Amino acid sequence: MARQPDDKAAAKFSSEDSALVRELALLLDETSLTEIEIERAGLRLRVARNISVAATMPMPVAAAPVALPAAAAPASAAADLSKHPGAVTSPMVGTAYWAPEPGAKPFIEVGNKVSVGQTLLIIEAMKTMNQIPSPRAGTVTQILVEDGQPVEYGEPLVIIE
Repeated sequence: MARQPDDKAAAKFSSEDSALVRELALLLDETSLTEIEIERAGLRLRVARNISVAATMPMPVAAAPVALPAAAAPASAAADLSKHPGAVTSPMVGTAYWAPEPGAKPFIEVGNKVSVGQTLLIIEAMKTMNQIPSPRAGTVTQILVEDGQPVEYGEPLVIIE
């Protein structure tokens, strides 16, 4: 039986680009991205991983003293906190860390007084550590993310009153 052109393309891909697939999968793990898609020489390659967003969303809700209906809790609580006048939101997508290195003292704790420009936490994006400064002086009343938690652009991180 003669090979069809599609079989040749599949065979060519598996022998020549398996290293590329491995590199892209490694890049996903290193950067906390969920999907990478490239196209070259007429070949389109998409590498993606499944993540459970629901597992990260309940954390801020669990800290809230009021019980909310289960179906509306994550969306409405996150929306309410992002509109809080003292909310400091994430300027980027990445992974939030409370301290400059593992085992070090956190930059802030609930109850700390902070000044304008003081580092609240860091967000790692593309292997770069980005300090998140306080936009205002005040007292930290809530820390809405866990250490090492992935964060999205605009997600509330801290409440300063």
